[in-house]
Amino acid sequence: MYNSRIIGLGTYLPDNVITNDYLSKLMDTKDAWIQERTGIKERRWVKPGSDDTTSTMGLKAAKVAIERAGIDKDDIDFIIFATLSPDYYFPGPGVQVQKALGIKTVGALDVRNQCTGFLYALSVADQFIKTGMYKNILVIGSELHSHGLDKTTRGRGVSVIFGDGAGAAILSREEDNSRGILSTHLHSEGEHAEELTVLAPSMGAMRWVTDIIKENDPDDTSYMPYMNGPFVFKNAVVRFSEVIKEGLKANDLGIKDIDMLIPHQANLRISQFIQKKFGLSDDQVFNNIQKYGNTTAASVPIALTEAWELGKIKEGDTVVLAAFGSGFTWGSVVMKW
Repeated sequence: MYNSRIIGLGTYLPDNVITNDYLSKLMDTKDAWIQERTGIKERRWVKPGSDDTTSTMGLKAAKVAIERAGIDKDDIDFIIFATLSPDYYFPGPGVQVQKALGIKTVGALDVRNQCTGFLYALSVADQFIKTGMYKNILVIGSELHSHGLDKTTRGRGVSVIFGDGAGAAILSREEDNSRGILSTHLHSEGEHAEELTVLAPSMGAMRWVTDIIKENDPDDTSYMPYMNGPFVFKNAVVRFSEVIKEGLKANDLGIKDIDMLIPHQANLRISQFIQKKFGLSDDQVFNNIQKYGNTTAASVPIALTEAWELGKIKEGDTVVLAAFGSGFTWGSVVMKW
């Protein structure tokens, strides 16, 4: 059996910076209120009329990752694309990236695990490589939230949190089993699915687009994101802790062995809670939610790439990725860089 190892990373972020002060002109909110509750100072939103979409942002991040990996696009055997905001209801963006890259008939898989999507995608890619099925896999996390947010006071509890962007990684076969991804750990708890959700449009609930348009109800928020913030926070801090410890235990490692923890950028207070609980220094945890907000499936690859670019991750480091989100789903990845 082989290990899989990240050999290339890339990101793409729209250049349209949305500050908290700007949001205060759209809704009843303030910079201090947002920073106190989330840690976010600004985020990136795609400009209306821009050519940026979930798939094109993913494509741009992928091109950077491919170049940094030192491989040709035709060396890619498989594509996994994680997102909750695809360009189309179907097909998913994986095939769009495959077409745009000009890669012939390789498989493309779409992952819908929201904030944990990139970790789920990494886990799938890792298993494909471990079994020898594929050698080089392109994994993408990309989100375009801004076009679907309620930018009024009614929606401020959610709309101030989310940003747009994309991150990508090339996973490749590694024959040295002491390097690369050591283990992945995935969980879900569907009991709480409706605590963080978008309920419509939905085939199952008979709330399709035509029904929403026909009813034309200004108070219908079923197609806007809903989040039970306090409940999500309480569950997140518990599950983050559990799944990080699970990953470390599986590899006979302790908290002291973590060189870099990259948590999903959901809320700075969650990251700080975990950091304090584990007794980690600022040099052992990387956060960039202050600049980009919560980019859901793109959050971990954007943060991982930025930490690596800044020299905060070095060869031989033990790197832990962790995420929690809608579903509820959560997971961790332990790797030796």
